[in-house]
Amino acid sequence: MTSQVMETGRRCPSMRTMSATASAPAPVARHQPFGEHLRFWRQHRRLSQLDLAHEAEISTRHLSFVETGRAAPSREMVLRLAERLQVPLRERNTLLVAAGYAPMYRERPLDDPGMGAAREAVELILRGHEPYPAVALDRHWNLVLTNRMVAPLLAGVDAALLQPPVNVARLSLHPGGLAQRIVNLGQWRHHLFERLHQQLRATGDRQLAALQQELAGYPVPEGAAQPHLAGELLGVVMPLQLRSDKGVLSFISTTTVFGSPVDVTLQELALETFFPADAATGEALRTLAAS
Repeated sequence: MTSQVMETGRRCPSMRTMSATASAPAPVARHQPFGEHLRFWRQHRRLSQLDLAHEAEISTRHLSFVETGRAAPSREMVLRLAERLQVPLRERNTLLVAAGYAPMYRERPLDDPGMGAAREAVELILRGHEPYPAVALDRHWNLVLTNRMVAPLLAGVDAALLQPPVNVARLSLHPGGLAQRIVNLGQWRHHLFERLHQQLRATGDRQLAALQQELAGYPVPEGAAQPHLAGELLGVVMPLQLRSDKGVLSFISTTTVFGSPVDVTLQELALETFFPADAATGEALRTLAAS
């Protein structure tokens, strides 16, 4: 599995890290013709027709005909173009349906019997990370699973924010959530928005765009708008610094994702594993776990 140190942190077997930057234009509605979807993804990836035609080993003329609806793509062509454009599995299904083919990738909840091995692996990672907190998130930052070290860190959070589905981005930046206890809120806010930009660029997801807009409307406390890094971890990772009854807890984290999933749920699942950024935080977490 592959993981990357980031300013947050949890996920399962053979995995890779997410990437991208900048916000995405509004995607095409699902019912639109295949050519409209193809044009969106090509432009979203900032490729010309010539670039994509070269990547897919087809003529520019044929690609133009496919985009305008003058030619119908084969199923193999749809999958080849989706692969070259790095289209997520959920959207590959949309492309297939728009072209008149059956969807290829299944989407099953993690508690589905057929997902037993994957769920067991995720739970193993989460439990094994104790006494440090770890969570499993879906594509929209909703909590899927946590280990037992997460709940104690949510003391004082507005109960409404803890009603399922619990959205971690909202929980972090909402005035009634953890925002009131995050010491470096400006840095953390900047970090979360960077990650949302990356996901939007990778997925073009409307729900993520709506979440980003909602978060941008939350009030920023005076003195918390400064995104610049500071402290001994400068230039390496950005810590999450959280006030608690045991003092300020400082975390760094890794994000891990499945490397070659063929199920939509698994591709969109991310594991955030938090680590103590200093000895005092490590000791406080071990004491908390023992109690």
